[in-house]
Amino acid sequence: MGHLAFNQQIAAPVDTVFAIATDLPRAAEHIAGIDRVELLTDGPVGLGTRWRETRTMFGRESTEELAITQFEPPRGYTVSSNSCGAQFDCRFDFSPTDGGTLMSLELDWRAVSVFAKLMSPLSGMMVGSIEKAMRQDLLDLKHAAETKAD
Repeated sequence: MGHLAFNQQIAAPVDTVFAIATDLPRAAEHIAGIDRVELLTDGPVGLGTRWRETRTMFGRESTEELAITQFEPPRGYTVSSNSCGAQFDCRFDFSPTDGGTLMSLELDWRAVSVFAKLMSPLSGMMVGSIEKAMRQDLLDLKHAAETKAD
């Protein structure tokens, strides 16, 4: 089991930040770490939306399938994925503040396959890379939302 949590203050209204964070068709434009996004469901982004997200990790392209499993605009949403024998759940929350929006992100993961459970002691080596990527994603979202709010 693993857990990471981050907060980012953004000088833009909650509605703007939520809209940027859930703009999956343009995610690669807003977040430098995303190479491309392929939507797998039609219609507006919301509960049940599924997509493939490709990033370059450790010098190699990695594509994961993700889904929105909770959706409460503009307060927050949860993205879930099952990858490499582990279940990942990432919760995004948006709270109004005097200076704009406090965006909080919590990532939880747990091994579900026997192989992942056996390899879990080694997963700690990847946590630093995951943390660095997620912090950069938040900074990229901050920049996109503040630029739009100007």
